[in-house]
Amino acid sequence: MFNSSAVLVVVDVQNGFVREQSAHVVPVIVDVVSRWQAAGGDVVFTQYFNYAGSNFERLFKWSKLMESPETDIVPELIPYANKATAVVDKTVYSFFNEEGVALVRSHGWTDIYVCGIATESCVLKTAVDAFDYGDHLTPWLIENASASHAGRAAHEAGILVASRFIGPGQIIKASDIPWARLTEMA
Repeated sequence: MFNSSAVLVVVDVQNGFVREQSAHVVPVIVDVVSRWQAAGGDVVFTQYFNYAGSNFERLFKWSKLMESPETDIVPELIPYANKATAVVDKTVYSFFNEEGVALVRSHGWTDIYVCGIATESCVLKTAVDAFDYGDHLTPWLIENASASHAGRAAHEAGILVASRFIGPGQIIKASDIPWARLTEMA
């Protein structure tokens, strides 16, 4: 049985964000999610939706991810998303919108493992918001299960900033996930 105090949040692994620079992370995320779900753990996917008049459109002149197929979770993860604890739709960077906060409260999660796309924006913001959420929630950023569609330099910048915001010990690799601590002896 899985320790119900931990959740894996898979951030925005959507067709519109998977490009040459970020595609390598999809199989890593599939592996982490499949192992997490096989152990009985809670998994939440986020799905970003842009909209006309958003700050992304207004300030960045960016009007992508407004409709399918760009907004769809990548095909490799659909079977896992269908079995997820929740799929949170969002129009902001972070998982911590009204629905995300309600999920954290109702499930009593104490550890949030974050991975996905893009390390320097939505993954970073989710990890930092988890840190800021309260003393009872501990963020973990899974470095090799995160990537940036803007390339390696943006990913590395996100990791650097995350280590400054949430602590260098909170940046881990998928192989560092403490599966033994997360699973309880039956």
